[in-house]
Amino acid sequence: MCEDEHGIESFDGIGRRALFVTGAAAALTLGSVTFASGSDATDRTETRTVSGTLPTGSPDFVYLPVEIPRGVREIHVAYTYDKPSVPAGTAGNALDIGVFDERGTALGGEGFRGWSGGARTEFFVRADDATPGYIPGRIRPGTWHIALGPYTVAPQGLPYEITITLTYGEQDAAPVPAYPPSRAKGRGRAWYRGDCHLHSWYSDGRRTPAEIAALARAAGLDFINTSDHNTHSSHPHWADQAGDDLLIMLGEEVTTRNGHVVALGTDPGTFVDWRYRARDNRFGRFARQIRRAGGLVVPAHPHATCVGCGWKFGFGEADAVEVWNGPYTPDDEVTLADWDNTLVAAVRSGNADRSWLPAMGNSDAHRDPDPVGTPQTVVLADDLTREAIQEGLRAGRSYVAESKLVSLTFSAAGAKGEHAGIGERLRVAHDTPVAVRLEATGVPRCTVRFVTDQGVLFTSAPLPVSGSGTVEWNTTAQYAAYVRAELRHETAAGPVPGALAAFTNPIFLGT
Repeated sequence: MCEDEHGIESFDGIGRRALFVTGAAAALTLGSVTFASGSDATDRTETRTVSGTLPTGSPDFVYLPVEIPRGVREIHVAYTYDKPSVPAGTAGNALDIGVFDERGTALGGEGFRGWSGGARTEFFVRADDATPGYIPGRIRPGTWHIALGPYTVAPQGLPYEITITLTYGEQDAAPVPAYPPSRAKGRGRAWYRGDCHLHSWYSDGRRTPAEIAALARAAGLDFINTSDHNTHSSHPHWADQAGDDLLIMLGEEVTTRNGHVVALGTDPGTFVDWRYRARDNRFGRFARQIRRAGGLVVPAHPHATCVGCGWKFGFGEADAVEVWNGPYTPDDEVTLADWDNTLVAAVRSGNADRSWLPAMGNSDAHRDPDPVGTPQTVVLADDLTREAIQEGLRAGRSYVAESKLVSLTFSAAGAKGEHAGIGERLRVAHDTPVAVRLEATGVPRCTVRFVTDQGVLFTSAPLPVSGSGTVEWNTTAQYAAYVRAELRHETAAGPVPGALAAFTNPIFLGT
C-alpha cells in the first residue's frame, strides 16, 4: 500500500485509493465518498466503506466528504479502529467522530450536526430523530463531512474503517424543540445551591436527563447547568425535567485540545465550536460568543492531568473558574493555590474590585457512582432565575461545599458597624480593627483556615463532632487585603490529606 506525503492511506469500498485534498495545517480533507444519484424507492439502502491509517503527528481533524444525493431520509455511520498495545507511558489510539452537513465545516459550526467524541461507535441522523449527541433535521443533498478527531495516535499508527449507509425514502417532519424555562420558583434573595458541570448520555455520560434531575433534587440542588462535550443536542430534552424546585440552565463543555471551558447558561440551542488550540488565537472569539448568548465563561479543571485537559488559554476572558472538580484530588489542591495567586495579583494591582476571578465547584458527574452535587456552588442571588444566578456567580457571592449538609455564613465587620459578606469589600481604613466571623454547620471535626494575601494567618481547633461551630478572628486591612475561609477535614478524605469540605470566595478589606 502506498502513502501520500501526509503518510495517510485511504481506500474506497472496493479497494481503490481515494484522492486527497489537503486542508489547513490543523485539518486534512480526504477524498469524497459518492453514492448513486438518488432514488425514490422507500427504505432502499446503499452502503460504502472507507478504510485508512492515520500516523502519529496527524492533524487534529480529518474530514471525509460524503456526497449525499436527493431522496435520502437517514444517514447511518459506523466506525472501528485498531487499539494496539503500546509501551507504558505512551499514548494509545483514540479516535473521535462527528458530522457536519452540506453547510460545511467552517469554524463556527454552521454545518454542525453532531459529535459523540469517542463515546459511540455508530450514529444516525434523520429529520425526526438522531443518536444522542446529534441534531435531528432534514437530510439535504450536498457534500456532508464525517469529522474524525485523532485525539491520540499510537506509534504504530491508527488504522480505521468507516461504513456509511444511506436509507432512501420520504422524510418525516423535524421536531419543534421545547426548552426549560429560565425561571423557577425561588425564595427571593437567598442562597441557592447548584452544580454547573454535568454530563448526560448526549455526550460521554451514561445518565438520562431524568436521572440527572432526580439526583440533583436528592442532592439538595436548586439549579443545574447542562454541559455535554462539544454538542448542544441535549438542550431540547431537559424541558420535562425542570420544575418550580429546579432551575435547569443550558450550556456546553467546550472541549478543546488545550483545555475545557464550561459555557454556563447560554441561550437554548447555542453551539460553541471547539476546533482550535491556544496558539490559534481564536478562543477570544468564542468566549465572546458565549457571553453574547447570555452565558458565562468558566474554565474547567484547569490543572487536570487528562490528555488535553490542562488550561492553556489564560484567564483574561473568564468570568469565573472551576477550582474544585468532583472528589477533591491533588489537581484541585494545585488549582486552589493557583487561584489564590490570582487574588494576590489582583490586590497587588490595586484593581481587585474589577479584576479578581471568582471560584466555583462542580461535580463533573458522568455515570454511577459519580455523585451529583459533590461539590456544589452555593450562590447568593436575588431570585432563582438564570440571570440572577449568573450575576451572583459573576460577582463571587458564593462558596463551594462538598454536599447539601454544609452551610456557611462568612462576614467581616468594622468598628463602626461596617459590614461585608462573601464577594464584597469592607471599606475601612488600613488600621481599623476588623472582626472576621464564620458560622458553619455540617462540617464535623473540620478545621477552619483564614487565608489572606499573606497566606494562612489563622487555623482553628477542630470543630465539634456535631459539625456546627463559630470561629472569629481579628485583623486589619493593613495586615490582610482579603480574607477567605477554607474548611478542611481533620484526616484524609480521599487522596489529599486535609481535603476540603468547603471554601469561600474572598471578602476584600480596605478602601
